[in-house]
Amino acid sequence: MNKKLVTIAILIVMISTGLMAGNWGSNFGGEMESVLESVEVGSLSDAEAEGILLMREEEKLARDVYLTLYEKWGLRTFTNIAGAESTHMDAMGILLERYHLEDPIKSNSIGVFTNPEMQNLYNALVEQGSESFNAALNVGATIEDLDINDLERLIADTDNDDLKIVYQNLLKGSRNHMRAFDMQLARNGVDYQAQYMSDENLAIILNTDMERGAVISNPNFKF
Repeated sequence: MNKKLVTIAILIVMISTGLMAGNWGSNFGGEMESVLESVEVGSLSDAEAEGILLMREEEKLARDVYLTLYEKWGLRTFTNIAGAESTHMDAMGILLERYHLEDPIKSNSIGVFTNPEMQNLYNALVEQGSESFNAALNVGATIEDLDINDLERLIADTDNDDLKIVYQNLLKGSRNHMRAFDMQLARNGVDYQAQYMSDENLAIILNTDMERGAVISNPNFKF
C-alpha cells in the first residue's frame, strides 16, 4: 500500500475511534489492533523478526524489574510505569500474532525469561536497584535508556509501517518514563548519565515536555 494512503487510512481510524483526542486509553491493545487493521502485513526479515522477539521480552524486563523494585521501595512511580510496560508487552504481542512468530515469553511469572541475556540483565538490575532508593531510580532510567536506544535502532532498520507505528508509540512512552525517573533523581540531587543513547539525545529528551497522544499519523516520525 502506498505510504500516503496508509497515513490517510490511519487518520480515518484515529478520528473514528477518538484516538486523536488524547493518550491511549486503558484498551491499548484493542486500539492498536484497530489502527493496524489499516496497514498491510509486510514481509519480515530475520533481523526484523529478532527485533520483535527482543522487544517483547525487553518490555517484560521493564515491567518485572519495576514491580520487583516497587515491592522493595514502595514508590508508586514503579507500579504506574509497570502498568504502561504491560501495555507495551501487549502491543508487541499483536506484532507476534500478525507475523505468526512464536512468543518468547513462556511464563508470565515475574523475573522469568527465555533469553539468558535478558535473565542475567534482570538479575543484575534488581540487585543494583536493591542497594538504595536512588540506585533503584537509576535502574529505572537505565532500562528506559536501553529501550529508547533499541527502539530507535529498530525503527531505522525497518520499512514496515506496522512495526514503525508500534515502535514509535513504545518509544514515546519510554521517553516519558525516562523523564519521570530523571525528575525523581533530580529531586534527590542525582544526574542520570546516559549508558546506551548519546548524551545529546538524552539532553534533548530531558529538555522536552511530556508527550501526549499517540504517534501514529506518520510512521516515519522522528523525534
